[in-house]
Amino acid sequence: MVRTVAQLRTPALLIDTPTFEANLAAMDAVLPGPRLRPHVKATKSTTLARHLAEGGHRSFCAATPREIEGLVAAGLVDDLLLANETLDTARLGALSERANITVAVDSRATIEAAASGGVRSVLIDVNVGLPRCGCEPAEAPALAELARSSGLGVRGVMGYEGHLMMVTDRAERAQRTAEAMALLTHAADEVGGDVVSGGGTGTFDVNTSCTEIQAGSYALLDTDYDTLDLPFAKALSVLATVISVSAKGWIIADAGLKAFGMDHGNPSWDDGEVFFCSDEHITLLPTDAVSSNGAAWKVGDRVRLWPAHVDPTVARHERYHLVDGDDVVDEWEIDLRHW
Repeated sequence: MVRTVAQLRTPALLIDTPTFEANLAAMDAVLPGPRLRPHVKATKSTTLARHLAEGGHRSFCAATPREIEGLVAAGLVDDLLLANETLDTARLGALSERANITVAVDSRATIEAAASGGVRSVLIDVNVGLPRCGCEPAEAPALAELARSSGLGVRGVMGYEGHLMMVTDRAERAQRTAEAMALLTHAADEVGGDVVSGGGTGTFDVNTSCTEIQAGSYALLDTDYDTLDLPFAKALSVLATVISVSAKGWIIADAGLKAFGMDHGNPSWDDGEVFFCSDEHITLLPTDAVSSNGAAWKVGDRVRLWPAHVDPTVARHERYHLVDGDDVVDEWEIDLRHW
């Protein structure tokens, strides 16, 4: 294994280990053990998931059947939730003897798919304001009855207030989250079961209605979430190498669109401005003509860039390099990519 950051090939995905562990501790202080259901769609690594399990979080949620399959293969089987609708249920039913798997449903079609695919238990997914999946709250009791009559166990409900994650004002975020969750808890009273699942990194400490919170980005954090008043810090960066220096003042490094999730905007750079990204290049405008080591910027210098969105950035890389200062202390495979 490479032992120093200077030896890494670029672009390379780095986790700052002390910051990562501090993020986990900050979450554990608020949501210990089963109060948190870590979402692996953000981190996509069974090694990282196992680290969370060792810290007491043994229930996980996922966004794709592939993520569920990977968790099962890794022996993380206690309580897995596919927090997403799917018709590709036979893959999950095939694992039902090895793992406790629950699937989100929001329609007759998804209930029928779950039953025919061999899934054993479901949550009724209720729309609480985000224009995405989820039934209308008033439809939840009838869907629960249909699921039970189809032979499925109904564990409760879930609802994702994703449209509220980035509300800047904490008081407003808390109030609007409470309003959204009132829809969910009313549906839960009608549906029955003991699970009310929802929330995320942005609302983890203001969502007081759910029995469990589905958060994932908190562990690594991105520049988008870093704008909020959260007790987490950026732990994930992309290391790149300067491959060209322009006499006009900009420098070019070897991490472009293929190294970052760009849906939340450009990555950030502590030493200047990100001008733009192209496929394999990022063009940077340094604040100063000299780098942090006091010399003029030159080909071969290294830069660390902060992604704006954790999830799609991670999906573009094969492994994490865990670092402490300039030392590489471990490598974790990103083995839950794809569908």
